[in-house]
Amino acid sequence: MVKQADELRDVEDAIRGALASVHDPEIPPLSIVDLGIVERVDVMAATVEVDLLPTFAGCPALDVIRADTTRAVGDVAGDREVTVRFVYDPPWTSDRISPEGRLALRTYGLTPPGDRPGPVFVPLATLGGGPRGAGGAGGAGATPATCPFCGSADTELESAFGPTLCRSTHLCRACRNPFEAFKPKLAG
Repeated sequence: MVKQADELRDVEDAIRGALASVHDPEIPPLSIVDLGIVERVDVMAATVEVDLLPTFAGCPALDVIRADTTRAVGDVAGDREVTVRFVYDPPWTSDRISPEGRLALRTYGLTPPGDRPGPVFVPLATLGGGPRGAGGAGGAGATPATCPFCGSADTELESAFGPTLCRSTHLCRACRNPFEAFKPKLAG
């Protein structure tokens, strides 16, 4: 019995290592482990179940992530049947991104969530409240995103709607680089 428990633990360790090699197809330097979407890994004698949390329900990369995860886990699961599911409880939040994942986002040119000083909110309104860029990142009271290239907070929100629902686009006034930022979760 102890031998079987040790074997299952070894297989689970190998599976978790394999999951760390699966990268987000939209942000290649970021693994799904560092993104924080791996919710559960359950290794049994004949099966392996992996539950993943999508970053949002309409994510176009889910099929690719499932296939890559199934392949990576299958390579180390032995003759066990592999099941990869997307679950929505608990909901994924950007708090789940690891420190290594936040660094990978910065090196890729994306501002990680939480790199903004001040209160946490997602500005969904268009630019307003005065001239373009007034109030920092998009209207009165908005807090600017920090540039991942030069670290400046002298940035402006170009669009609250980036290439995916979880990102917005910005321009750094200091180094003149465009960049994307993850939208932080809402407070409260």
